[in-house]
Amino acid sequence: MARRKKPATTHGIAVVDKPTGVTSHDVVAMLRRRFDERQVGHGGTLDPSATGVLVVAVGKATKLLRFVEKTHKAYIGEIVFGVETDSLDADGEVTATHEMGDISIVDAQALVDEHLLGAIEQIPPMVSAIKIDGKRLHELARQGIEVDRPPRPVTIHSFTLMPTEEPHVLLAAVECSSGTYIRTLAADLGHLLGGGAHLRNLRRTAVGRFTLGEAAGPDDCVLLPVEDAVRTLDRIDLDARQVDLVANGRPLPAWDGDGPWALFRPDGSLAAVYERADAHTARSMVIVPV
Repeated sequence: MARRKKPATTHGIAVVDKPTGVTSHDVVAMLRRRFDERQVGHGGTLDPSATGVLVVAVGKATKLLRFVEKTHKAYIGEIVFGVETDSLDADGEVTATHEMGDISIVDAQALVDEHLLGAIEQIPPMVSAIKIDGKRLHELARQGIEVDRPPRPVTIHSFTLMPTEEPHVLLAAVECSSGTYIRTLAADLGHLLGGGAHLRNLRRTAVGRFTLGEAAGPDDCVLLPVEDAVRTLDRIDLDARQVDLVANGRPLPAWDGDGPWALFRPDGSLAAVYERADAHTARSMVIVPV
């Protein structure tokens, strides 16, 4: 007989400043040990070489990770022009070199503004974690297999270039939608400038309203209340009658706006997240037990 899972007893959100050289799953494992809790997950993978904000949910907060994952992200990283790699970043093998000379930041920013801002499409790199026909691309890449990847729509809210002390390297600050590959932006800009490029020293500075200012290493990060997982959603305060309806997953009259809405009990705890069902009705997406 399979052993029944122990109910989670520790709940909350941790804003981790992921160190370089470890995977996002490694960080999850660290927090499982630290909090002695199996029910742990993260809200958006960072590559092993990348650092910065990784939001980790513990216990019943894992039900709310979707509202973290779908928020906008912010990054800063260095684009190295003249060298292409198979992974599009500094960890890969060099596949091509180009004599590009000093890069004009004015010309590069003009190309960014024309081609790499707003709603664009990206082809996911072979080293990404998405699945094609049930297999993760990075697993295929390790076997030397390359497959066709359909382009995916993303939105680049801002993409600002800044000089560095190296003439062939520019610093890039990017704010973008979930699912954006910064390494692909770097490679695309290299091609637009008539050569090639790769990304190095990527650091994620924000995931929605979670920022580096509140992040700390896996051994030092603070466990925030479950309610912090929905800090980007509109808040609705329920009365006692509505609390009973929500506990049973009953629909409620929709509120102003598009939703989703975070519904709170009178004691300040999160009861549920509701989404718009139609013009007049809201329905439950997640019910959060007491």
